[in-house]
Amino acid sequence: MKIGILALQGAVAEHMRSIEAAGGQAVAVKTVDQLFDLDGLIIPGGESTTIGKLMRKYGFIEAIQQFAAQGKPLFGTCAGLIALAERIAGGEEAHLKLMDITVARNAFGRQRESFETDLEVDGIEERVRAVFIRAPLITEVGLSVKVLSTYNREIVTARQGNLLACSYHPELTDDFRLHAYFLQMAREAAVGI
Repeated sequence: MKIGILALQGAVAEHMRSIEAAGGQAVAVKTVDQLFDLDGLIIPGGESTTIGKLMRKYGFIEAIQQFAAQGKPLFGTCAGLIALAERIAGGEEAHLKLMDITVARNAFGRQRESFETDLEVDGIEERVRAVFIRAPLITEVGLSVKVLSTYNREIVTARQGNLLACSYHPELTDDFRLHAYFLQMAREAAVGI
C-alpha cells in the first residue's frame, strides 16, 4: 500500500517512518498530482490554521475532498483531525469539511500541558501509546461516526467510513499499530474499488 503524508507542514518524517514500520510504502506529498497514485493519505499534526492556508494556496482542499469521495482513506492526527472536521468550535472556518465532527482546538492546554498515556482503541488489541501536544478534542460526533477511544470520557479517536482521526501523535512513539490499522483500511478500500 502506498500511503502519502501531506508534506506542507508538520511531522512528515515521523509518519513516514511509522507507515514503513507498519509495512506500507510512504510518500511525502507536496503536489496535488501525487494524490492520484496513492492508496491513502495522512494529514499530520502541525498548526491547523497554517495547514489550512497552505492547502488552499496549493489547491489541496478540492483535491483531497475528491480523494475521499473515491473511498480512499484519510487519517488526520492532531492538526490533521482539525483539518478533517466539518465544524471547529469558536467560529474558525472549517477546512476539508469531510468528517461529521466538531473539534475544539488546544482543548488540552498549552505546550507545557503536553503528556503521554496509553489508550484503549477499539479494533486494536492492546493499549496504544499516545502523545498529546496542544491537542484538540472531538466535542461532538454525528450518527455515522464511531468513537474508537476516549481519554477522561472525552473523545480522542474516531472513524467515519474511510476517515480516521485522532487528537494525539501516534507517530512520535515506537507504537505503529494505529498506522497498521490505517493500512488495513487502505487495503479494504482498494479491494472495494
